[in-house]
Amino acid sequence: MSDIRLEPVPGSDPELKLALSASGLPTEDLEDAGRSFFRAVSSNGGTVGYAGIEACGDDVLLRSIVILPEHRGKALGKSLTRETLKAVNEGSAVFLATTSATTFFESLGFTVIERPDVPPAVLATRQLSSICPASATIMQFNRAPT
Repeated sequence: MSDIRLEPVPGSDPELKLALSASGLPTEDLEDAGRSFFRAVSSNGGTVGYAGIEACGDDVLLRSIVILPEHRGKALGKSLTRETLKAVNEGSAVFLATTSATTFFESLGFTVIERPDVPPAVLATRQLSSICPASATIMQFNRAPT
């Protein structure tokens, strides 16, 4: 079961906040400007997870990808990530920070990069400047050549 669609939700959505909190993911800046969040909905209309993106000038920070516990182990995380990346302008570079999912994101085409290689607008986000620990791994999405 990997047929999902994304529906926009505001950062104030209580179910989004609950899903992120329950998975140990940050919620402090969900309602700040420049963020777009999505509810992942299965073909039967049920919510299976959430994702978000944050505009950083011409670049984008991929925000918390979370699959609800009862839907894990069905490759929905990969589907949700791929669908979320479709919402990003093709000319934008996509970055993320993770403390535990490096291998997962590598399987989707992200590579680890060093902080000096991250654009200043991405480093200036609350996620990277204060919320995520300095030890978080920063990754960049490598789009397939067109």
